[in-house]
Amino acid sequence: MDIDLDSDSCDNVILTVYAFKGTYGVNYGRIADNLPSPGSVVTLLKAAKIKNTRIYDADHEVLKAFKGSGIEIIIGLGNEYLKEMSVGEDRAMDWIKENVQPFLPGTKIVGIAVGNEILGGGDHELWEVLLPSVKNIYGALGRLGLTKVVEVSSPHSEAVFTNSFPPSACVFKDDVLVYMKPLLEFFSKTGSPFYINAYPFLAYKSDPEHIDINYALFKSNQGILDSKTNLHYDNMFEAQVDAAYAALEKAGFPKMEVIVSETGWASKGDADEAGASIENARTYNRNLRKKLAKKKGTPYRPKFVARAYIFALFNENLKPGPTSERNFGLFKADGSIAYDIGFTGLKDSSGASSLIPFKVFGGSSCTLLLTTCITLLLLISAS
Repeated sequence: MDIDLDSDSCDNVILTVYAFKGTYGVNYGRIADNLPSPGSVVTLLKAAKIKNTRIYDADHEVLKAFKGSGIEIIIGLGNEYLKEMSVGEDRAMDWIKENVQPFLPGTKIVGIAVGNEILGGGDHELWEVLLPSVKNIYGALGRLGLTKVVEVSSPHSEAVFTNSFPPSACVFKDDVLVYMKPLLEFFSKTGSPFYINAYPFLAYKSDPEHIDINYALFKSNQGILDSKTNLHYDNMFEAQVDAAYAALEKAGFPKMEVIVSETGWASKGDADEAGASIENARTYNRNLRKKLAKKKGTPYRPKFVARAYIFALFNENLKPGPTSERNFGLFKADGSIAYDIGFTGLKDSSGASSLIPFKVFGGSSCTLLLTTCITLLLLISAS
């Protein structure tokens, strides 16, 4: 059955696709020249029992590697494609036939993120074409019968808000709301959540004199009281999520779910990047993982289970910007853990291979290293 999402009769239609069934996922960014192969990344994710991931494009080698893994993946339609996608549904159809349909159902593509941090950004031409692009992608999926399989969304940055403190005071910027409201109206009809990139690290880095780092790191602190709601917050992550809920409610969308599409903490930074350290990154990511594992809601929306994708899987050595941008990874480029929050790496911290196969992406031989074999040889030589 075809449904006209622009018609008034569709106001109460919810075509929900659950692109994120768990609570903990990870962003698999690849702006680097030294990362493990996609096949080794699948091994790494499965060993860590991470079942949800996001990438920022639709790289075919990655999509092939994820086939049969059971890992659910949201792919990205880059900002550079939005203008051509906005022109008509045919171009969107071509993109989906090339980058989505051939990989289903073996590769569990559960979502398409159309653009990244468009509204509130500097390119106002992209603000104009975001919704048409979203509609054309969704329309093409509908013609292929995939709207119940693949969710369409678009993640936002904190730049869409006028302010976010206290959480109840959060509202969308006036110029953003002109474009945000029709986008939210469309997503409310398709059942898509509101995706927000929320970084306590960036908030702390911008104002370390007035923000308690313990509040940002989920450590013991006095917290803050939102006097309007009388709700107490003992961590900034939940305050940022509830700020998004408050803005949505004021815009007329009190039932829309908020999912954090990116959050993380840098393990290294420049001299002026307050808080960037291995210890703080370990503390933030360890405590966030524990919180998400409880499968509970936030103070303002206790019935909506908190969900988040961590940024990022790897340190990415080719990312531009300050040093922190290249040091958000849970893992180093060689597959070893950047710091210990309970995951097993492709290699241990000393550089020796773990029990997990490791392939160097782009290497001439892609040699498999298995400690089990090494252990057997050592045992034989010692006997």
